[in-house]
Amino acid sequence: MEQAQAFCPTLSTEAAYDRCTTIRACLDRTNLFGASWRISPCPLLLSPDQLEFFSTLGPHLLSFYRGLNRLYSESVKGLQPAWVAGYLDQGKPESLVQYGRMKRFRDEVPAVIRPDIIPTQDGMVITELDSVPGGIGLTACLSQIYHDLDDGHSQIIGGRNGMVRGFARMLRSYQAQRLGCVAILVSEESRDYRPEMSWLAERLREEGLPVWCVEPREVRFTEQGLRIEVEGREQPVDVVYRFYELFDLLNIPKAELVQYAAKKGWVSVTPPYKPALEEKSAFALFHHPLLRPFWEKELGTESMLLLRKVIPKTWLLDPAPLPAIATIPDLHLSHRAVASWADLERATQKERQFVIKPSGFSELAWGSRGVSVGHDLPQAEWVDALRNALVSFPTTPYILQAFHKGRLFDMDFLDEGQAAVARMAGRARLSPYYFVSEGTIELAGILATICPADKKVLHGMKDAILVPCAGRPD
Repeated sequence: MEQAQAFCPTLSTEAAYDRCTTIRACLDRTNLFGASWRISPCPLLLSPDQLEFFSTLGPHLLSFYRGLNRLYSESVKGLQPAWVAGYLDQGKPESLVQYGRMKRFRDEVPAVIRPDIIPTQDGMVITELDSVPGGIGLTACLSQIYHDLDDGHSQIIGGRNGMVRGFARMLRSYQAQRLGCVAILVSEESRDYRPEMSWLAERLREEGLPVWCVEPREVRFTEQGLRIEVEGREQPVDVVYRFYELFDLLNIPKAELVQYAAKKGWVSVTPPYKPALEEKSAFALFHHPLLRPFWEKELGTESMLLLRKVIPKTWLLDPAPLPAIATIPDLHLSHRAVASWADLERATQKERQFVIKPSGFSELAWGSRGVSVGHDLPQAEWVDALRNALVSFPTTPYILQAFHKGRLFDMDFLDEGQAAVARMAGRARLSPYYFVSEGTIELAGILATICPADKKVLHGMKDAILVPCAGRPD
């Protein structure tokens, strides 16, 4: 793929500085985001090839989720290996497992799909999928600001209101002909995202959709269903957008009432209460040689070829011993086959091009928490991380994933300490947002997070630059 352009060659230093201060002022006026990141004068520009990649990726990811859902369901029924469901259910309460298996929710998959993608010298790599992603409101707000600054000429991915309207279409597909409202429930665990979801709800109301961002404790249960009080009156709730993690259910007020209302069909809830679809170990299942016939049949040739290129090799860190004649599929150290996880303890720093992270259903499994980068750790700490992952398997399974180094981008940003525009070499994480509506999926926007070059784990941090992505002008 072509190199993405990451700075603004057409802007003078003075114009770039003025634009950065304007963006900062726009964000400050929202009084929501705090702008605790570096401001860049321009969006991250994508080449036509890169834009084509992101535009066509969505249907393949939706097929992957549907395939994972079918794989899990058939494993439960005995039509696929039982260990598939066993792995995906590992460490979860039986009540939640059984709830997610209910026939009413059988075909449901996440309606918001956000992969985290690292551009490397060899192409794009998807490090994980997130079906309860933050950044929806933030990306929508940044898209509007950057679009307006350039009078619409910057070709922001999704356009000025793509994120808001895409999210609205998704919610309307759940609302059908009902007359109630949509409640975005944001937990205390996810409180840092409440401002952006409140901002998003306000924009959705401007689009004519009755959406309110509330805390779970504000929901009232009645014999007719769920209700919330907004603007001095009670409104029935038809759709709940779940902005909380399933591992946190015991700490969510009214969580059981929301589940009961969904079970009765009084409300629609998305993302669905299906923890099996929120496990990073799904990538390990995708690469497992015994499951390849299933994936080839389920996905078809085109999706299979693309996903095998972009999904990194992943293994579930199951401590069960292997027979003496067995090896771990496709895992090698300097071309040596690996027959035991203990072999990894003796790997050299150069050989430790791996990441260890919790698979899911844990407070450590989101926000880049619990992530260990092998070649970035001293030997003793690498051994500790590996052993801790194996010991944690009964309650919190971990995965081992091949590490892919992001390529460098040059990015301009506002150095507020020096009151000037500076340039940073950094590595990017691209987060496209796809919304599913009426069985189809669309790309609504892409958020770029560019971190300093010395950072191995790429995530939102105060030293990172956050910008929307745009198509490169012809």
